[in-house]
Amino acid sequence: MKRGKKYAEAAKKIDRAALYETADAIALVKSGASAKFDETVELHIRTGCDGRHADQQIRGAVVLPHGTGKQVRVLVFARGDKAAEAEAAGAEFVGAEELVPRIQNEGWFDFDVVVATPDMMGIVGRLGRVLGPKGLMPNPKAGTVTMDVTKAVKDIKAGKIEYRLDKTNIIHVPIGKVSFTEEQLADNFQTVIDAIIKARPSTLKGQYLRSITLTSTMGPGVKLNPVRFA
Repeated sequence: MKRGKKYAEAAKKIDRAALYETADAIALVKSGASAKFDETVELHIRTGCDGRHADQQIRGAVVLPHGTGKQVRVLVFARGDKAAEAEAAGAEFVGAEELVPRIQNEGWFDFDVVVATPDMMGIVGRLGRVLGPKGLMPNPKAGTVTMDVTKAVKDIKAGKIEYRLDKTNIIHVPIGKVSFTEEQLADNFQTVIDAIIKARPSTLKGQYLRSITLTSTMGPGVKLNPVRFA
């Protein structure tokens, strides 16, 4: 893949063989971001887990102290009082069965996160084939299947992110924007790392965090020393 001049200039500042401290890595990521938009700062963690085993799956959610810097649109599947609660909490879209054909047949996806009360999961389940591949299916572990829709919506709006293993046993999460201060990014980074360390499967043998990389949307990756967080 051919990279532009700005990427090449940013990459020159990074020692590919080095494992950086958190503060130095964040500073390099910020200085290496050169896009005309406010790039997202991303954290990629390669784990020693084998996600094919149920007891080595990692999935959870955490609220970033300084948010994600992104406006998140929330869809809530709920009825009655719970629907009213969702609207009061700031959900952009609230509904029930009538939303199914709109998503399934019309390809409507003007939302970033889906929350549902447990009694609505029978309806939401019909959308598994379209919501699942997009990572939008509500899940109790992520706190998106709940009766406390007020807390769920407010947490998401405040900067709640979900983390989980992909098919290659890597966790990919945003930790903020390049426009954030280094201190804000460091706080968000530490919050995510602490949550993921806590989520270590008890059955895992060997090294848990194999590699940790920070990058901006268009910038080069900077590697951190995973042993520091073991």
